[in-house]
Amino acid sequence: MSGTTKRPRPHLRGRRDECEVLDRLVASARLGGHGVLVLRGAPGIGKSALLEYVAAAAADCRLLRVGGVESQMELAFAGLHELCEPLLNLLDRLPGPQADALATAFGLHEGTPPDQFLVGLATSTLLSESAGGGPVICLVDDAQWLDQASVRTLAFVARRLTAHSVVVVIAVRAGESAKPWAGLPGLSLHGLAAPDAREMLESAVSGHLDARVRERILAEAHGNPLALLELPRWFTAAELSFGPGPGSTAGTRSLTGRMEEGFRRQLELLPHESRLLLLIAAAEPLGDVRLLWRAAQRLGIGVAAARAAEHAGLIELRQSARFRHPLVRSVAYHSATVVERQAAHRALAEGTDPQVDPDRQAWHFAAAATGPDEAVAAQLERSADRALAQGGLAAAAAFLERAAVLTPDAADRVQRRLNAAQAMMHAGALEEALQLLTVTEHGPLDDLQRARLDVLRAQIGLAANRAREVLPLLVGAARRLEPLDVQLALESYVDAFTAAWFAGHLATEPGAMAVALMVRDVPRPSPPRRGDDLLRALGVLFGDGYQTAAPMLRTAIQAFDSDDIPVQEAVRFLWLATVVAIDLRDGRAWDQLASRHLRIARDSGAVSALPLALNSRVFVDLFSGDLPAAAALVHEAEAATELAQIRMTPYGAIGLAAFAGRDDHTTRFLASARRDAAARGEGLSVSLTYWASALLSNSHGRYPAALESARVAAAHPEEMVVRSWSLVELVEAAARTGDSVTAADAAEQLAETARASGTDWAAGVAARSQAQLEGPRTEELYREAVDRLERTNLRVESARARLLYGEWLRRAGRRLEARAHLRPAYDALAAMGMEAFAARARRELSATGETVRRQTVEKQKQLTAQELHIARLAASGLTNAEIASELFISPRTVEWHIRKVFTKLRLTARRQLPEALRGISPEP
Repeated sequence: MSGTTKRPRPHLRGRRDECEVLDRLVASARLGGHGVLVLRGAPGIGKSALLEYVAAAAADCRLLRVGGVESQMELAFAGLHELCEPLLNLLDRLPGPQADALATAFGLHEGTPPDQFLVGLATSTLLSESAGGGPVICLVDDAQWLDQASVRTLAFVARRLTAHSVVVVIAVRAGESAKPWAGLPGLSLHGLAAPDAREMLESAVSGHLDARVRERILAEAHGNPLALLELPRWFTAAELSFGPGPGSTAGTRSLTGRMEEGFRRQLELLPHESRLLLLIAAAEPLGDVRLLWRAAQRLGIGVAAARAAEHAGLIELRQSARFRHPLVRSVAYHSATVVERQAAHRALAEGTDPQVDPDRQAWHFAAAATGPDEAVAAQLERSADRALAQGGLAAAAAFLERAAVLTPDAADRVQRRLNAAQAMMHAGALEEALQLLTVTEHGPLDDLQRARLDVLRAQIGLAANRAREVLPLLVGAARRLEPLDVQLALESYVDAFTAAWFAGHLATEPGAMAVALMVRDVPRPSPPRRGDDLLRALGVLFGDGYQTAAPMLRTAIQAFDSDDIPVQEAVRFLWLATVVAIDLRDGRAWDQLASRHLRIARDSGAVSALPLALNSRVFVDLFSGDLPAAAALVHEAEAATELAQIRMTPYGAIGLAAFAGRDDHTTRFLASARRDAAARGEGLSVSLTYWASALLSNSHGRYPAALESARVAAAHPEEMVVRSWSLVELVEAAARTGDSVTAADAAEQLAETARASGTDWAAGVAARSQAQLEGPRTEELYREAVDRLERTNLRVESARARLLYGEWLRRAGRRLEARAHLRPAYDALAAMGMEAFAARARRELSATGETVRRQTVEKQKQLTAQELHIARLAASGLTNAEIASELFISPRTVEWHIRKVFTKLRLTARRQLPEALRGISPEP
């Protein structure tokens, strides 16, 4: 809800420091700043009171509020929808994909499952657009009880908050659901100091308070404000002075337990109908008073029941139902009998409009069920389908798990449990999925279900970065599936190959080569899929060699150059097609396939696939020399990895660091990434860091170090892509250190690849490598390399060819000819932001006698990767709205970045951008 009515600020005794922190946040929002604060503390410690303080302090701002409810079901994006509902009139200001994602997530219209990354961006944009009319204050109470889709999105927004005049304050119970909010600015609330606690207690008690009773309350409360206010009302002076009476368990309870016991005593004093009314309100998470009364009437509860509950101060029934404290709601629900709870849920289900809210009705019917009920289970299964359509994997898992419990037929129950476990896995609830599989494996499973269970367990292991452990399980499941379901068998082989390829040289048996060979004997499914042909071609590659497999690989990836690929097939296989395109040195196919992979991952809502798609696309931009675009994608990949809640090697960041050539922090970064990858058993990632080290060392002219790193990185034939890139660095490092045998061997391997591939990229790199051996055809080979590589869009490869050719000419004493290649190499490398290679070219130019002015940028003019990316798009003629749509941000955010660019570069008009951006690279 929102509000602008002026209200007096509550006086919070003993919370002066906390209130000052909150005042500064609100003041910052009024001045155009933004901020996030997570309030953590025990029940009753004052989190909600501090949120009320913020609401009063920011009464002239736009207030958005949502509170989690313990009995709230896992309805996808329910909490986020409640928070953002007042802003939905601004949806048309969002870029189209963002508006569609948010509308689908909120169930405003049907569509493909929304990308959670896009939902997070859309939420940020929506807040930014709202802040255009004044500061926006978002208050989230009891965040531990929000649905997981909302939690992940709000945590993403909080971490990436850049919108002007937006503040987010989140209250969460200490020790509960801490992971989503880890790393955010926080404030831990503790009990009040002794003088404040004493004053609060005295203000809550009318009349004389025995000294022993007072000290007992103070000792019991530990400064907890709610306990100080309520304990005197709940327990007798005798209990407080001398302890609980015979048979009581109050003395052994925690403080929270004592407070719950106190509220329970208050409930026991109410008439039976009032307690039932409170139970219904506790079971209905939205506080819908009209629904509350419809359900109450079905149980014969009248208005008098409400008067007694309100008179006791336990609930307010106005426009919505609001409990005095979340503990009251919890006690009202859990102190009721099972039969009473079932009756309350049945009344709520019958009072819910199935056309307006079929999913809540299904959940209430499920809670009311007294035993297996196929009709309710089927209704829950339909709700799961709707949840999936809204991107609510956690919600779908909750519906399916409950449906399985209510399923009478054993085989159907197993199937629903397997589906629930799969949804849990995709939602990131890996431990919960494993627990459900453990329960499921003890049931009556047929062969297909047993194999599917093994596949799911292995896929969970893959998601948890345990590739080495799950390889045998995946292969065993795939073999058992071959006679049962050949398509599922091939999908399992894809997972096995994925695990083996990423595990690389650290894989246990079977490795990538063995898995690929197994696929050659699997029967061809009907109808055949593109991915199956690709997998078979890989089997030929590992079994019969590159020369034989190249035509099959080329045909297989060409099949993916189409817009009619089913989403599931695209998400599963496009990354692999991209890898093959790189290994074939087909730059055009690599560009197109990586772009398609990224677009489909975004559009389909495949959150788990997005980080890999982004990291893959980074390398296209790197080899094309567009480091600012690569840096922007690295930034996006970090956010997507965080949202997907997965651990992934930062492939793109590793490549960017090596290409940029800034040695001050890159070496430490690569060493850290190498240790992390080795600990996870990711041999491919370990080799990638050695390749990056070799590239970095070559760029700085440290050839012995480059030789050592490249030799390690190129040692494993099964590590496609990384090995071929490493051979390039190995040739240069070995040639420069006089290791002609190693250089010749690596160059010949590249030549063999080029003969089979036939692309300008492959032939150009092979010619450049052969030229470095310095035989009678050296100059001819350098010219061929320059000519072929300049036909591609791989500007880095072309610039490096000119640099090597120029260096050779300079060493041969042909200075004027050397300059003709070193000058364009330097200009290109400097413009691309490849600082170390540019410095190497500049030194060579100086050695030819040419004076070179270093292309530097004053510190105050340096732009961030995002600023530079936006500035370049603006320089190309795109409007703010067009840039916003392309980058999935709001036009206001684009305008903000453009203003910062103008300030840093001291510009006054957009027409000045193209000239001002020459030679500028992003900040590290």
